[in-house]
Amino acid sequence: MKHCFYNETVGFFYNNSRKELTTYWRTKDVLVVALGLTVSVIVLLTNLLVITAIIINRRFHYPIYYLLGNLAAADLFAGIAYMFLMFHTGPRTAELSLKTWFIRQSLLDTSLTASVVNLLAIAVERHQTVFTMQLHSKMSNQRVMILIFCIWVTALLLGLIPSYGWHCLCALEKCSRMAPLYSRSYLTFWAISNLVIFLIMVVVYTHIFIYVKRKMTRMSKHTSFHPRYKETMISLVKTVTIILSAFVICWTPGQVVLLLDGLGCKSCDVLAVEKYVLLLAEINSLINAIVYSYRDNEMRSTFRRILCFVCYRNSKYTPTVVKLNTTDRRTLSQNGHFTVDSSI
Repeated sequence: MKHCFYNETVGFFYNNSRKELTTYWRTKDVLVVALGLTVSVIVLLTNLLVITAIIINRRFHYPIYYLLGNLAAADLFAGIAYMFLMFHTGPRTAELSLKTWFIRQSLLDTSLTASVVNLLAIAVERHQTVFTMQLHSKMSNQRVMILIFCIWVTALLLGLIPSYGWHCLCALEKCSRMAPLYSRSYLTFWAISNLVIFLIMVVVYTHIFIYVKRKMTRMSKHTSFHPRYKETMISLVKTVTIILSAFVICWTPGQVVLLLDGLGCKSCDVLAVEKYVLLLAEINSLINAIVYSYRDNEMRSTFRRILCFVCYRNSKYTPTVVKLNTTDRRTLSQNGHFTVDSSI
């Protein structure tokens, strides 16, 4: 019968994994917390702005924007989780109970998983709309809600699994170095799952990228295409490039480090970089809001109206206004479908 250490302190498991647990604030700890809190506040504000814009503007009441809103909600949750971590790290870690430590980690795992799965859902939705040359996905609101529900269920399951058994409290030899109460097998599973999602996203967006480039090549041979259509295509290529670059840069290092720790790499100094790769992954929650929202002209216009609400308090904001401008234009493609002047 295995002996479990449910009554031990967090320090006991950190000592077992040989992970340093400080009792005083070092300069490095202060800098990491200060930077982490700054990033968290910016993530909270930007994603709250995105959610507000989607709620108040009826033009955003379509499947893609619901997914964008859910992505913003996941990133908002990630900002809260990371802020919670910053208030419970450094010398404060030793004071945590096992339950609080698991809550701290579960919040991070759940929020980051929700963000990644949302990105995958958006990639698939964009693939469908680009290849069918539709303005918006034909997915019903009910299906979008079911998809969003499934995303959060998946995120919660992956985030809470360690708290309900997939840990090393009963098998100290299997404890991780980066997360001393987690089993290395869980880290391996989590890292591989995310890397598989990354691979699927790369394939999807690469397919979109190749299709758009070929479409532009064919378009250049015809003069009948509306110039706005070509501009939209070029903008889409730029957006896809930014999405892939930001995603790979922010997420891959952390997943590789987790995988190395999960596989028990003895020569890998994973502890030296763990805080930085986690911060890099959190920064992606900020980049998501910028790439998916700020590059949309209508979204930017809504942001300005929200931020200047005090200036416009005497004029009633009507999101259903039918005034046509450059942000509303639709251009007609060869097959008769409309495309939107948006780079999402």
